[in-house]
Amino acid sequence: MKPLEGIRVLSVSQYGAGPYATLQLADLGAEVIKIEDPHTGGDVSRSVIPYAEQGDSLYYQAFNRNKKSVTLDLKSETGRTLFRQLAAKSDAVFNNLRGDVPAKLGLTYEQLKDVNPLIVTCSLSGFGTSGSMKAEPAYDYLLQAMLGHMSLTGDPSGPPEKYGLSMIDFSTGMMAALGLMVGLLRAKTRGEGCDVDVSLFDTAASVLNYLAIWNLNKGYVPQKTAHSAHPSLVPSQLFPTKDGHIVIMCNKEKFFPALCRAIEAPHLAEDARFANFESRFEHKEALVAELIAVFERENKAHWLEKLQGVVPVAPVNTVEEAMKHPLLRERDMIVSVDHASFGEVSMIGTPIKVSGRKPDYRAAPALGADNEEIYGGLLGLSRAELDRLAAERIV
Repeated sequence: MKPLEGIRVLSVSQYGAGPYATLQLADLGAEVIKIEDPHTGGDVSRSVIPYAEQGDSLYYQAFNRNKKSVTLDLKSETGRTLFRQLAAKSDAVFNNLRGDVPAKLGLTYEQLKDVNPLIVTCSLSGFGTSGSMKAEPAYDYLLQAMLGHMSLTGDPSGPPEKYGLSMIDFSTGMMAALGLMVGLLRAKTRGEGCDVDVSLFDTAASVLNYLAIWNLNKGYVPQKTAHSAHPSLVPSQLFPTKDGHIVIMCNKEKFFPALCRAIEAPHLAEDARFANFESRFEHKEALVAELIAVFERENKAHWLEKLQGVVPVAPVNTVEEAMKHPLLRERDMIVSVDHASFGEVSMIGTPIKVSGRKPDYRAAPALGADNEEIYGGLLGLSRAELDRLAAERIV
């Protein structure tokens, strides 16, 4: 039995953060039913380029495997009635709409508890379902800017920069998945459902963590660092080699003398200026210049061979190089699904390992692919009723 088998989640979400949250649940066996608008072509990610064709895309596939899809017009009275019937037979309702929209569509616990007192409703929005900005749209990039993340990223001499990935979306998706599971546990143990409110704004603030506490209590102003260096530990940063870069992290005192021995520069460990974390930080520029001069003499492979197992070290890989790392396959992190038009599609597997069962993977569904199963099987609608709903464009 899959870890979340028997859990049914209705998901009114699209694009990135929301589908990433429900992807975690679907991979662990929950039945995630995507509710897609029949008037707009469904999840907008179906048309995200590159690699988009015929109402599908590799981007959509990355976020929506193992899910089901039904079409439903939630703005119509008939559509909302059908949704309430589905909610009565489900464990959770998930959305990633703007913060003021769930209540307008009848997706909150207060609006659904009459049909299902145990229902858990989880909202992933930009600025939350309360507060002065709940009606504002938000995106990962905007939150990176607003919550100070971009001020920490990039070279000190350059402008603020964003992450190379949508890390606020992904982080918030994980928070939402966790929040929904907390709600489900509460429903099971207390016998009542609830609303779960997760936002990009709150998550972007949350991950500031130690920088926030330093600033709030001591007025600390974090700065961008050269060579992507740690703000206080030296040496813990990027180093250039003849043919690329490596990252070395001396986050314990024992690692610095070990590094010096491995690179055949024992004099650095004996220099009083570099005796401990405090003195190395005080004389950072001098030490880093010495180390760069050493590392630039040889290529990346040479230093990795010398340093692996001695100090924390890693190559700076491209995504293409990263996808060739053998541990990805050892850890079942590269999986494949069969797709009608894309053929065999390789993608990243779930990072959550539960003993006793390996996850199954299937391609993300076509728009409305599961209408008959859900409306006919779960709700018991007849073929004539389904045809009428389709004719009226409710589904």
